[in-house]
Amino acid sequence: MQNQDTYTSASFSFKNRLGRLLWSVISFLFFRFTPKPLHEWRSFVLRCFGAEVGKGVHVYPRVIIWAPWNLKLYDECGVANGAILYCQGKITIGKRAIISQGAHICAGTHDYTRHGHPLITMPITIGDHAWIAAEAFVHPGVTIGEGAVIGARSVVTKNMPAWMVCAGHPCKPIKERIMS
Repeated sequence: MQNQDTYTSASFSFKNRLGRLLWSVISFLFFRFTPKPLHEWRSFVLRCFGAEVGKGVHVYPRVIIWAPWNLKLYDECGVANGAILYCQGKITIGKRAIISQGAHICAGTHDYTRHGHPLITMPITIGDHAWIAAEAFVHPGVTIGEGAVIGARSVVTKNMPAWMVCAGHPCKPIKERIMS
């Protein structure tokens, strides 16, 4: 974070803003309009911008990524078209985890209790084998446990336990996730 008053100047450094400008141009030209099967190419482009990308990762072309240098994707995870990875802070997505279409993973907010509404960034961790279903929203600072399922359109404001099906607004654990 660059300053404490978002009314008077930017929250991020000039270098960060320049990097995001370059990323927006490159992602538009070499990421967004690539054919769906070119996952390796998109992984390469993300790595060029500092993302840590494992093997066999499937990031689809219509994913919106704010700052790839704050993104860590473990092996064989998938991020569907329309998902938003608002990685003002670090976002980590575990092995074989799934982020469905329209899900919004948001690692930044503003402190509305202070003058100037300074930016706050907090990391988000999504565990191995977890599934964030369609149009769910994950708040900054949340950890989704290994194997957890977050139901469609849920709003996750707190950590969710491993191997549980969780849903709602606010999101709550509902039942154990049992694999057959």
